[in-house]
Amino acid sequence: MTQDRALVEEAAKYRRHAIAEARSAGLTQEQIASRLGVTPGRISQMSKGPAAKAPEPPSEPAPRVLVQRALPTDPSIRGSVSLFLVEAERQGIKAERRMLYIGPEPASDHVAAALGVESGDEVIARRKLMYANDVPVRIATSFFRADLFADTRIAEPEFVRPSLQAALQDLGYQFGRAEEYLVVRRPTAFERETLELESGEWVAQVLRASYSQEGTPVHTLETVCAATRHVFPIGQVAGNDEF
Repeated sequence: MTQDRALVEEAAKYRRHAIAEARSAGLTQEQIASRLGVTPGRISQMSKGPAAKAPEPPSEPAPRVLVQRALPTDPSIRGSVSLFLVEAERQGIKAERRMLYIGPEPASDHVAAALGVESGDEVIARRKLMYANDVPVRIATSFFRADLFADTRIAEPEFVRPSLQAALQDLGYQFGRAEEYLVVRRPTAFERETLELESGEWVAQVLRASYSQEGTPVHTLETVCAATRHVFPIGQVAGNDEF
């Protein structure tokens, strides 16, 4: 599904058009929701398009930049307004983020496994593009179970204020544990274009699966990093380091 993301976005466009036609025909949001078997809040979410599209490819290669992405994530950074903005500021890098997409999409195999749903099930995706010194370096996508978050502000098409962590706590979820996985692979066509990668460049994918104190899969963050623009410092557990 990642390879065919363009098809998913095209299908979402047709769905928004169909909802608009139903509304022009006089159907209420509740009537449309009833016919589709979803909640009225879901119709409102389905009607909204992505916040932005992938940027146009540059005419010249991007300048050299190197960003750190610590593993495991420092809890003080994880709880901040933005992991990337805080990490970059500590490194003296000018950081920016741009929302690419907020809405429903089918879960890939690894995201489905982390969220405890079936592959292809609809989940809520919040996808951002991160810039370091004006160079695109990461695509960060937060995934949430639709059955838990479809009708909350997690699914609204804007940045969550004051932070995503605060919003999850407001919804009654207390952090229990997290698991992080690092995989290096070839980029998809979407990733290559969005990150402005040269031919032959690879990406490093960091998947962080977070669970509540009750063991509920709450938040899965997939960060796709331009491999040649990142270094990954690995932290040690205090008191257990060895030669």
